[in-house]
Amino acid sequence: MSTLTEPLAEQPPVKQDAATETGLTDYELIIQPRSGWQLIDWKEFYEYRDLFRFLIWRSIKVQYAQSTLGIGWAVIQPLFSMVIFTIVFGKLANVDSDGVPYAVFSFAALVPWTYFSNALTEGTNSLVGNTNMLSKVYFPRMMLPLSAVFAKLIDFTISGTILAALMVYYGSVPTWGILLLPYLVGLMILTAAGIGMWLTALAVQYRDIKFAMNFVVQLLMYCTPVVYAASLIPWTYEWQGYVFYPRLLYALNPMVGVIEGFRSALLGTNPMPWGLIGVGTLSASILAVTGCLFFRKKERLFADVA
Repeated sequence: MSTLTEPLAEQPPVKQDAATETGLTDYELIIQPRSGWQLIDWKEFYEYRDLFRFLIWRSIKVQYAQSTLGIGWAVIQPLFSMVIFTIVFGKLANVDSDGVPYAVFSFAALVPWTYFSNALTEGTNSLVGNTNMLSKVYFPRMMLPLSAVFAKLIDFTISGTILAALMVYYGSVPTWGILLLPYLVGLMILTAAGIGMWLTALAVQYRDIKFAMNFVVQLLMYCTPVVYAASLIPWTYEWQGYVFYPRLLYALNPMVGVIEGFRSALLGTNPMPWGLIGVGTLSASILAVTGCLFFRKKERLFADVA
């Protein structure tokens, strides 16, 4: 008996993708270290945006947890400093305040300076204070110092409200330069973040940075026109036939332009210091870029040395 057999239909070749060819399945993941110098990975930041918001909120809650005065500490710190500075520098030392009452003159500087000093201190200690997170779970490490920087904006807003009330009391009228305040605030944040990146990465490996922060902040305050006006620093200085430009060198501290810009915009003490702000912007940008690069370069070592 003969049987009729039909040829089998020709099957299409199985298409192999890159994962099949290399022996990998859909459930295997390879994590490789980053190479070279890299700035912020914005895509990764966006994916962890909920964690970033949580870290900011946690920084705010931890600061005022079990505190009797709570958010009132955001007012007490600059307010008490203003009273002390007014007595010591305004009354006893008779420091020039550019023709405005010394109380509002110093408080206009203390509002941005208090934010900067607190953000710098909290950001520097952020990695050291969260060593358990560094060794147990992965997330963009840069979120820790940046969350401290943004959390302090709450204190800045509150103290800024007190400054507005103080200006009303002394009859100070803002100038058109108030339109530049958002830029000055951004420059202030950029400066705190840039310096904070450097110090945070160093503090993980060298714990002396943490203990030296109080001294560093005090030193920076006297290198910034908080208790005195930047006009006391001359533009030019001649010594043995050489001409120096001390105020431009002074302006390398970005907070000089920020504070003098605040005083010009809110109190009208002097024309807007475009030169100081320009030099400060360049300096803050360099600090931010190099700080990010240095932080990312040291990032792979955090879990080992923390």
